[in-house]
Amino acid sequence: MEQFKFKNFDRWNQEKKKIDQTLYGRFHFHEREIWWCSLGLNIGDEQDGKNEWFERPVLVVKKFNEKIALILPMTSKPKVGNYYHSIKYGDKTTTVILSQLRLVSVKRFRRFVRKISEEQFCKVTGRLESLLNFKRSLLSEAPRGPSGHL
Repeated sequence: MEQFKFKNFDRWNQEKKKIDQTLYGRFHFHEREIWWCSLGLNIGDEQDGKNEWFERPVLVVKKFNEKIALILPMTSKPKVGNYYHSIKYGDKTTTVILSQLRLVSVKRFRRFVRKISEEQFCKVTGRLESLLNFKRSLLSEAPRGPSGHL
């Protein structure tokens, strides 16, 4: 039987209200950068943030504009498998959690950590692309409307 873990969602809700009041433009961010990000308390096995700001490091995969980014949460715990990718920096290794890709408001960003190399970024995005490889044949077989759109 799974053990129930108490999560203080009320505390996270208070912090989320403060984050929402934050102005855009505090930070200029780019793809390949790692930031501490307030991910909050989440449901089930979704990656939670830690500490009083419910934050964890994330890798910016795609910058859509100055307000929205596609990110991958990271962990300091070593993880192996199709849904993880390790990045070494000096004598430290962190793990990118590929299966937890998500869109966030950059209001959640707290502190810049560092920028990873183009080579490391290409490996991460290559693994992510492979993981998300949707079968195009399924799309071509989908029923289409009168205008030919799905």
